[in-house]
Amino acid sequence: MDLAYETKYHELEEQHWWFQSRRDVVFSLIQDLHLSKEAAILEVGCSGGPLQQRLRNEGYSNLTGIDLSESAIALAQQRQIPNVQLMDGARLDFTDASFDVVVASDVLEHIEDEQQALREWLRVLRPGGQLLVFVPAFNLLWSEHDVVNHHFRRYSGEELRTALTRAGLKVKRLSYWNSTLFLPAAAVRLLQRFRATPKNLPSGDLQTLPGSMNGALLALLRFENRLLRHVNLPVGISTFALAQKSA
Repeated sequence: MDLAYETKYHELEEQHWWFQSRRDVVFSLIQDLHLSKEAAILEVGCSGGPLQQRLRNEGYSNLTGIDLSESAIALAQQRQIPNVQLMDGARLDFTDASFDVVVASDVLEHIEDEQQALREWLRVLRPGGQLLVFVPAFNLLWSEHDVVNHHFRRYSGEELRTALTRAGLKVKRLSYWNSTLFLPAAAVRLLQRFRATPKNLPSGDLQTLPGSMNGALLALLRFENRLLRHVNLPVGISTFALAQKSA
């Protein structure tokens, strides 16, 4: 992503409603796997480490985080998060069958060679290991936010399923996330396409919001996250899949 945008990203990732609610649902999905607290978990794209912190606080002891951003890893190290390192998510420096779970939240869309990344994630999973992957949904929602984040693509659910299956993974669960805000977001994106093209550089969606608004949006998404414990959602701003390596 653009360097100026990355700075804002790191400033907001701990308290912003989007990051908090997505971190909540990722954490919930990991808990639902009923792993041993010693299970080996790799987070690809760990950023400044807030998910690593939460997992460690809940007793998970065998955690590894990687990120391609030097500033992200430096921030994680400043937060005294152990076992984080600079590494390309599509070219992992780990031996085969090293991890029980690989988590990649909003990473795959940043990698040009999608299959290279998925094959690497499959390679480092142990037999029966699981991959949890979140990606932005629907080309309909493509915007300046994708440009500034250096995205190569957005995914429908079936496109994500096809990519995972092609890489040799078995999809166990597929759903959308952030259905609550899908219609407003789609309306905004369509309106943006009809406006005059701005001459300034593209900007992303991250904005600092008043505490009350941030809290209201967080509560809204946390309610949806509770629903996701029981049902898959048919539409959303993101899509996610839980996939498994053959045992």
